[in-house]
Amino acid sequence: MKALFTHPAEALVLARIPADVVARAQKIRLMVFDVDGVLTDGSLWYGEQGESLKRFHVLDGHGLKMLTASGIIVALMTARDSVILARRGAELGLAHVYQGVRDKAATLTKLASDEGVAPDAVGYMGDDLIDLAAMQRAGLAVSVPSAPAYVAQGAHWVTTAQGGQGAVRECCDVMLAAQGKLGSFLQPGVSLPGAVQ
Repeated sequence: MKALFTHPAEALVLARIPADVVARAQKIRLMVFDVDGVLTDGSLWYGEQGESLKRFHVLDGHGLKMLTASGIIVALMTARDSVILARRGAELGLAHVYQGVRDKAATLTKLASDEGVAPDAVGYMGDDLIDLAAMQRAGLAVSVPSAPAYVAQGAHWVTTAQGGQGAVRECCDVMLAAQGKLGSFLQPGVSLPGAVQ
């Protein structure tokens, strides 16, 4: 299936993306993102009371908002528990934030079933062993450059940006461009509801 461009920026975004990845991205209706190492750089900051900081990139947040505004269901999924992540998910208006998940493949499958999304229309972005089974079930599996090689090999595509440094936005832009939806955000006067970062 050939991408239908609504704006020149879409062709620019997809210029270096393999055709098979573009074809997969065109089908995505549900996109699930791991958190540590994908939405963050993977660093864990601890104080005397436990985890005290996570660093998120505003470009990633804006990308997640664009996916949601385009009708793509967005979910965050992590094996850790974090009040900080719950707050970030609420800021972005995300209905699906899963914490303390050890079997990500099972949770991914249940979410897709609950939302009525076919397996080939589900995407997953991860960076470590715990993500691999979910990546293998996804129609589009994405990873980051810092992932171990044996995890990255399980991805259909690896971003050029690192986790926590715009990798999620890069992924969002590819999906939106592949679906001809990125151009709508580049029109004068277009804004997203609520906080964009």
